[in-house]
Amino acid sequence: MTARLDGKVALITGAGSGMGRAAAELFASEGARVVVTDVVDDGGNATVAAIRAAGGDATYVRADVSKWRDCEAMVQCATDTYGALHVLYNNAGIFPGDDGGVLDTPETTWDSVMEINLKGVWLGCRAGIPAMIASGGGSIVNVASFVALMGAATAQIAYTASKGGVLSMTREMAVEYARQGIRANALCPGPIQTPLLEELLSDPVRRARRLVHIPMGRLGRAEELAQAALFLASDDSSFMTGASLVVDGGITAAYVTPE
Repeated sequence: MTARLDGKVALITGAGSGMGRAAAELFASEGARVVVTDVVDDGGNATVAAIRAAGGDATYVRADVSKWRDCEAMVQCATDTYGALHVLYNNAGIFPGDDGGVLDTPETTWDSVMEINLKGVWLGCRAGIPAMIASGGGSIVNVASFVALMGAATAQIAYTASKGGVLSMTREMAVEYARQGIRANALCPGPIQTPLLEELLSDPVRRARRLVHIPMGRLGRAEELAQAALFLASDDSSFMTGASLVVDGGITAAYVTPE
């Protein structure tokens, strides 16, 4: 059976831990040559080491997605190292602890969330799309969130607004580049058990408040999101573009959640 990303070059931002690392390892196991980017060098290098230890091919480049020059450089690394770019997985994002309600969130927090979560996706696509066109097309996977589709039960105004922007931007670029062989889809996760979320939900009361809204009664796993990302990255989703793939344990389907 042919690996689903055999011969493809994939660039994954924020791949030093959590969902990004899980996706990088899975994509490599499915035949992709993977460019791992992060701002934490130890994490990025550890992801590459794990991929190589499993027999895969990966390289690491440090990139702050809020900076245009870094986005240019990460795409250049992909084309210089592997000669092409077929999959762009814009996964990098932040969720500061002081991101709260409209009246409570500091302006500096709003700005930093927008710089990374929204502008970072735009810059990644701005750098990556020309390389993908030159490579014959490919798939863009942008990480939005279930809160792009509905309001969050716990106030997080900057994060929610940034992910709504990612969702709308993904639709527009899907339309713009569909006839140039590029698909663009948004992945909309529910709460996923990553180091970032574990830190935010270290308070048992805050954790319980989140879990009560998930019909399945648990957080998602990074590996489950990686499988969804693989579907969007591969030709398994060849007639999908401008779509939102929701992987949220049933949150957006529920009106009243189970006790």
